[in-house]
Amino acid sequence: MLYYLFEYLEKTYDLPGAGLFQFITFRAAMATILSLIIATVYGKKIISFLRRKQMGESIRDLGLEGQNEKVGTPTMGGVIIILATIIPVLLFAKLENIYVVMLLVTTLWMGTIGFIDDYLKKFKKDKAGLPGKFKIIGQVGLGIIVGATMFFHPGITVRTEIMDKENGQDLITEKSDREFNPEEKTLLTTMPFVSGNEINYEKLITWAGEDYKKYAWIIFIPIVIFIITAVSNGANLTDGIDGLAAGTSAIIGITLAIFAWFSGNVIFSDYLNIMYIPNIGELTIFIMAFVGALIGFLWYNAYPAQVFMGDTGSLTIGGVIAVIAIAIRKEWLIPILCGIFLMENLSVVMQVSWFKYTKKKLGVGKRIFKMSPLHHHYQLKGYHESKIVTRFWIIGIVLAVITIVTLKIR
Repeated sequence: MLYYLFEYLEKTYDLPGAGLFQFITFRAAMATILSLIIATVYGKKIISFLRRKQMGESIRDLGLEGQNEKVGTPTMGGVIIILATIIPVLLFAKLENIYVVMLLVTTLWMGTIGFIDDYLKKFKKDKAGLPGKFKIIGQVGLGIIVGATMFFHPGITVRTEIMDKENGQDLITEKSDREFNPEEKTLLTTMPFVSGNEINYEKLITWAGEDYKKYAWIIFIPIVIFIITAVSNGANLTDGIDGLAAGTSAIIGITLAIFAWFSGNVIFSDYLNIMYIPNIGELTIFIMAFVGALIGFLWYNAYPAQVFMGDTGSLTIGGVIAVIAIAIRKEWLIPILCGIFLMENLSVVMQVSWFKYTKKKLGVGKRIFKMSPLHHHYQLKGYHESKIVTRFWIIGIVLAVITIVTLKIR
């Protein structure tokens, strides 16, 4: 909203300094600062409100050190992250940008699912919360919306470099299924370690005949659904000890912001020889507001936590990270960038699968880890949770660096 106000003031009254709002970097910085202020200043008031409403966490006795001290700590703190993200975005971003709209929908959609789950647990005293099948339905629904938008919306395009054979000059040509050729929807995406670091989902459905490009959504949308479901559940599992999910997600967010800004800048994308995505740079403002909200929330969520994010926060941050990665065409980097989420997910899958297998074969279920998700394994080994969190953050930073490096590995 402020963007449009200052754009009007600059054009109408030539107001000094109003032109700053034309720069993505300036608006991203302002969004970060505002989100930090909202999360830290107003976050305290929200925590007090949750405490008054007796929204304290009820802890299952898992035999973990320091577990009893967490009983009664307010949950549903994810509301802080959501508000501290949305408000700066509404003020500083271009709201007609399809990527910004898609991320706002994602935030509210996943936040609503998580809020309902937390609400049922606390107000309705239902320990199970929202049944798992309804969470999956919600995630699938979001995946359909995001996948269909990415495939059908005319404003979502990719530009690639081609050579003008007549004069030998490099040109940038926009491929859009709406503006140029309806049969050539570009579903290029980044994939490390392959030729050119890019693949096209359309190639997966060539068996459909000459018009195969029209049906590429049959492949693309299920992939989007899988990514959103996997990452949101991974973030949910990671949210088990103070500061782990928020800190890890902030590291991931900063990396995605770098990708979004480079991919949305024609000069830098050309210099780095990476995919140029028109209008994606505006997403940098959303991502930095999101990162600021996470860091501000971490002020209260760091050990010993004064508030937990609950499913309101964990499902939201997982969904947001997944959709950002899909929007900037970096979804195949998720296994590296979101390696912490992946390890947490795999530890649960491995633990449950091995337990069931050994129980069937031997009559007694055996475990690979002392407890899953993985962070609880290290707690039972005697590591203090603050040490576990710090080391997981370090691993997250290393994975972020590796993710950036993969862009140049061909």
